[in-house]
Amino acid sequence: MTFITLLRSKVDVLQPIRQWMEALEMPNPRVARLLCTLIPAQCPFARDLKWGRHTFLHIPPLCKLNPLFEQFVSLRFRALSYLADECGEDIMLYI
Repeated sequence: MTFITLLRSKVDVLQPIRQWMEALEMPNPRVARLLCTLIPAQCPFARDLKWGRHTFLHIPPLCKLNPLFEQFVSLRFRALSYLADECGEDIMLYI
């Protein structure tokens, strides 16, 4: 089966990964802290290239091109919620 055939059949090959990420639960605060540290709070790819005070090129955020972007944002939110609600930690360090 070629790549073109997969696109035409509209088979979502990432669906099992999406379901797995959405089903993840926080086993302990250490894992939740690690996820909050590894997954950035905002898209790190947006850039303005400047020459002096003038912007001559704007590179938009590319996060939306990531097919698992929504799952990563959701996972980070669940980790932050776990730390705040279940562990009573101050999450301002991760925001």
